[in-house]
Amino acid sequence: MRLQDLLRGVDVIEIKGDENAEVTGIFTDSRKATAGSAFIALKGVQVDGHQYINNALDLGAKIVVHQEKIDTSKDGIIYVKVTDSADTAGKMATHWYGDPSAKLKLVGVTGTNGKTTTATLLYEMFRKLGYKAGLLSTVANYIDGKAYHATHTTPDPISLNEMLAKMVDAGCDYAFMEVSSHAIHQKRISGLKFEGGIFTNITQDHLDYHGTMAEYLKAKKAFFDNLPETAFALTNTDDKNGEVMLQNTKANKHTYSVRALADFKAKIIEKHFDGTAIEINGKELQVQFVGVFNVYNLLAVYGTTMLLGQDSDQALLILSTLKPVAGRFETIRSSENVTAIVDYAHTPDALTNVLEAIHEVLDGNGRVITVVGCGGNRDKTKRPIMAREAVRLSDQVILTSDNPRWEEPQAIINDMADGLNAQQLKKALLIVEREQAIKTACTLAREGDVILIAGKGHEDYQDVKGVKHHFDDREVVRNIFGE
Repeated sequence: MRLQDLLRGVDVIEIKGDENAEVTGIFTDSRKATAGSAFIALKGVQVDGHQYINNALDLGAKIVVHQEKIDTSKDGIIYVKVTDSADTAGKMATHWYGDPSAKLKLVGVTGTNGKTTTATLLYEMFRKLGYKAGLLSTVANYIDGKAYHATHTTPDPISLNEMLAKMVDAGCDYAFMEVSSHAIHQKRISGLKFEGGIFTNITQDHLDYHGTMAEYLKAKKAFFDNLPETAFALTNTDDKNGEVMLQNTKANKHTYSVRALADFKAKIIEKHFDGTAIEINGKELQVQFVGVFNVYNLLAVYGTTMLLGQDSDQALLILSTLKPVAGRFETIRSSENVTAIVDYAHTPDALTNVLEAIHEVLDGNGRVITVVGCGGNRDKTKRPIMAREAVRLSDQVILTSDNPRWEEPQAIINDMADGLNAQQLKKALLIVEREQAIKTACTLAREGDVILIAGKGHEDYQDVKGVKHHFDDREVVRNIFGE
């Protein structure tokens, strides 16, 4: 493909060299550069790609796309200075792969909690409606039933467009993807054409990256600000920031709610651990999900399905058959009538939601034992809050490890325990080894009790000092329960 075709829509400051040159590939990782390729130097948070330009040239790259000033230039190399390398990478990737998002009905889901469940259920909904569909999510990526390993909530722009192009080649009509705040801020979705966007909620998370809640909110809002007039924007108006997402969008605005009037309204009729009886826009159905937070997810799925022109009765029928996503309120029962719930809840609000859902079903008939930790090298301010919420809504809490990464596990647990007063500490045990923590919870549990194991959900590893060791909460519980 010619360089000038790849630069369509890019804010180019200067081109030194032949803009009609043929490009053999595009890369943002200098180690992957090939002969005749273009290397896009991204100015990242931790790594500045401008430092690796010579590495890419040594591997044969002939075009350098940069936003910073370059002191030296080499003969025979084409230099393209742009206003924003990250934005450029997204647009060039879109052109390189033939603008795949324009050939799909692509819907993005953003928010702190509920992204994975909402995107995954939409994927399953449309496949059951008879369409070929693709999914890009935290748990896994899918192209019409075929799974691909997921490494990020939202991939880099080149990988992202490559996956979307594969969906087009496979004949997919729809694609559903999680859109993380990091991806929005880093412009990984630049150049994509969305059919619609969904906002789930915003609670404290990723402050290690964004710095403040205001900046975190700003990143989420940018996704809706950039939606075109032809798209729809569906927001949760029960979240205080739901309406904020719609303030400057050009997209068609729609709402969903459990508490107030909205385009898509749900009412909870009955709750138990096997599911919930609900009413959506006046029609009753039984779903296999537990908790108000899951009702919001299902409502977002239903609303999106309607906005994409599908039949209401058929959508409600399929909703009743859908099952929870792996590691999201996943229930495992013992022969002694102890219930273990494995959930990905790793933010204060998500933990609160899951614990409140458990209490709603238990209704005082059983104790709640919570096993929870916090990730290393992540937002430290949420650690004491997580501990307080766990203690407030549990009869017994065990603080333990959850992907300590490069931090010392005990130090993370101490940060959590610092949020507890002397009375609250009486309800807490501090056990560094996660497997031992889960075994202790199971030993303490009596008939009718519920054990919540929070934080890792679908993950099958512990990240320690840069090494991912196999560890799966669900495997541990099933072994203990003798399944």
